[in-house]
Amino acid sequence: MRIDAREPAAALARRLGVSRGTITQRIERLQRTGVIIGFTTRVREDAGGDVRAVSFIELEGRATERVIAKLRGLPEIVSLHTTNGGWDLVAETRTTSLAEFDRVLSRIRSVEGVVNSETSLLLTSVLM
Repeated sequence: MRIDAREPAAALARRLGVSRGTITQRIERLQRTGVIIGFTTRVREDAGGDVRAVSFIELEGRATERVIAKLRGLPEIVSLHTTNGGWDLVAETRTTSLAEFDRVLSRIRSVEGVVNSETSLLLTSVLM
């Protein structure tokens, strides 16, 4: 499903040698237990003229959960990860313009508990 989330349950069942009902029940259980948290669409890098960036974020003290909750509310953040080292979080953002990107970056930096950040725009993907 990570390769093609739209693959029909019947095709998955044939490929895995189980019944369609088994596939359907397994997917429903993975959704119910929170293993599958949603479905998304991947588009070619050059398809939308998007501005993509990676932000490294440093947090104060015990602000992690509070900051994560705030950042989850920003639809422009397409992935958010905790990490080790000098930064506490890594956020990937996607916007439709530099002006929108600037607004999102300001919103990230204004979240209470964010101490510092460093952001790099993603230019050209060299490996897909």
